[in-house]
Amino acid sequence: MTTTPRGNLPLAVLWFAFALAGLAGTWTLNLRFMADPQGLGYVEAWFVNPASSSAAVDVVVTALAACVLFVVESRRLGWTRWSWLLVPLTFAVALAFTFPLFLALRELALRRRSRRDPAPTGARVH
Repeated sequence: MTTTPRGNLPLAVLWFAFALAGLAGTWTLNLRFMADPQGLGYVEAWFVNPASSSAAVDVVVTALAACVLFVVESRRLGWTRWSWLLVPLTFAVALAFTFPLFLALRELALRRRSRRDPAPTGARVH
């Protein structure tokens, strides 16, 4: 029995809301840092103590994995140009913005695909 992935519009809206929250939250703090860097460079500030270093490594590794996912999944969905926009945005803006943005765009792509290619009769759809 085959399953056809279907996009969920309310879920896409939730992902877009997370993307906006990620954009607003990270850039509010980035602008505060830029206004008063306390003699530290931006990346240097990530590693001022073990707790911030742990969080920085967590985000960097997750960002790299997300970028691979952006490229691979975008190819599956047939919209690679989005992946090549999301990869640099991840490092220029924030992973907290691009990852939920990617998930929202993916939901919309799955929704368009399911409308274009409805599930065959007898197939289960999740």
